[in-house]
Amino acid sequence: MDISNDMKLLASGEWMNGFSDELSVRLTECEELCFTLNSLPPSRSNDRREIIRNLLGNIGENFVLHSPFHCDFGCNIHIGEHFVGNFNLTILDEAEVRIGNNVFIGPNTTLCTIIHALDWEKRNEGIMRALPITIGDNAWIAADVTILPGVTVGEGAVIGAGSVVTKDVEASTVVAGNPARMIKKIEGHQTESHT
Repeated sequence: MDISNDMKLLASGEWMNGFSDELSVRLTECEELCFTLNSLPPSRSNDRREIIRNLLGNIGENFVLHSPFHCDFGCNIHIGEHFVGNFNLTILDEAEVRIGNNVFIGPNTTLCTIIHALDWEKRNEGIMRALPITIGDNAWIAADVTILPGVTVGEGAVIGAGSVVTKDVEASTVVAGNPARMIKKIEGHQTESHT
């Protein structure tokens, strides 16, 4: 998929009018692919994998992505090996979303790169910007988590269920809450769960 000027501008982090015809067409194309994916039974795994590969920027060879899954453009999503995306994962990928290897994402989680203008008149005119999200290798994001624009989740971090992540998360830490805050550092090979 060729990246248009509107797509490049949106992904750049600059404020822009996101109500362009071109972006609208791309959103509809992506929604069609998501609809088709979510309509297929799990037994049609080869067809599902082909749609996912056509939908996303790239994804590793080994992954599990449960339906329903939703994204805005798909082409801005880059996922490593051994990924697990549970039911009702939503990725609003107006900017790049980079997900490392061995990342687990729980059900009902949203990764949101888009920021609408605070001023209602500008917002109604479609003024928006987007900031990327990065999730490091070996991270675990539990159920019902929201990750906001511009956030980086460090390698091996754990995000507790129901958290709203508004700022960067250090590697090998457990964070939880709204807004998410550090609960503790992860040391050694801990197996107990506090999420």
